[in-house]
Amino acid sequence: MKLIIAVIEDKDSHRLIDALSEKEYKTTKLSTTGGFLKEGNTTLMIGCNSDAVDDALEIIKNKTSKREQMVAPISPMGGNADSYIPRPINIEVGGATVFVLPVDQFLQF
Repeated sequence: MKLIIAVIEDKDSHRLIDALSEKEYKTTKLSTTGGFLKEGNTTLMIGCNSDAVDDALEIIKNKTSKREQMVAPISPMGGNADSYIPRPINIEVGGATVFVLPVDQFLQF
């Protein structure tokens, strides 16, 4: 058994959860916040049999998308000047960050 942890953008969450549900993957949704942009993310915990991991990863890959987003300057006032962005820039956001972990034991009460 495996536990898949997928961190995705909120914009992709409903589409991905619906696709996982269609294939009968049990999913737990957590609201999280990203560290760089300080924006809302969704973290999904998906438990599945080891032989279903590739199928679940394919669904995650197909239902999340990368996109460009303009990031406004971040003021160094009260913070570290090393991370100061002097002008707006485009960055790539979206997609998924995925961890696949082994599960030693699964209990449901």
